[in-house]
Amino acid sequence: MEKKIGFIGLGEMGKWMACNVVQAGFDLTVFDMNLDAVKFLTDHGAKAAASAADLAGRAEWIFLSLPNTAVVEEVIFGDKGLIHGVGTGALIVDCGTTGYLQTMDFERRLREKEILFADAPVSGMEARAKEGTLTMMFGGDEAVFDQIKPVLDVMSNKVLHMGKVGSGQLTKLVNQLLFNISCAAIAEVLPMAAKLGLDPEKVTEVVTSGTGRSFAAEFFAPLALDGIFNKGYPLKHAYKDMISASEISAQHKIPLPMVHACATTYQMALAEGFEDQGKGAMIRVFERLLDVKFRRKKEEA
Repeated sequence: MEKKIGFIGLGEMGKWMACNVVQAGFDLTVFDMNLDAVKFLTDHGAKAAASAADLAGRAEWIFLSLPNTAVVEEVIFGDKGLIHGVGTGALIVDCGTTGYLQTMDFERRLREKEILFADAPVSGMEARAKEGTLTMMFGGDEAVFDQIKPVLDVMSNKVLHMGKVGSGQLTKLVNQLLFNISCAAIAEVLPMAAKLGLDPEKVTEVVTSGTGRSFAAEFFAPLALDGIFNKGYPLKHAYKDMISASEISAQHKIPLPMVHACATTYQMALAEGFEDQGKGAMIRVFERLLDVKFRRKKEEA
């Protein structure tokens, strides 16, 4: 018999992931504090729950797409959380970006209640969530993975079983740290190029096609040319990756000098009030320091 599915967290990514699930024909119940997001899903055929605990009583497999570790903990273990309604043997799958160490703790606490837990964070922006072409990194029991893979496949076109619980979050963190370091690097180096007289448009052509190219450069450098800094994940949320890496570095005594340097650039951008802007806004820190703008010539004129 087909499992009843729940989905909590209908934000920029979650609403499209949930939409793909219900459009694939699965029995889906959703919950979110944003009533407009809930209506979007019910208009596409989903059912609505009044709370996380209410949803827990209606679903056997529950997927979460929430903004941070604290919210995940509240939704699972809070006063109106899933723990108060979910049945023995149910499965909770965290598709958001949650701290690796906390993920291990959540699994232990749920296991004591005979509730299964897995992590399946995704890589990709909103457009890929809508298309169902995300990359998903699953951490959990292989038998669980095989059972729920049909649902994962409608949200992502590349689903990888990375190992035991926590492996998905750890893999996502590795990917994000490399991306974040690239973002911090272009924020620091591109203003230097402008300060020393290079044409920002021509520099952008080189760093998006030459050996220095990266996804960060390809995405953010053209936006910087036009002074657009509100694209992509907000810095205040993205900073959680740096916190998670620092916790792992401290607990496991693993030196991460590049990661810590990148965290400093994040902190500078957050201190200047850019928390609601995308990662590309980190360039504004160094533009101010060097008193220069990395923009198209026509804007300078």
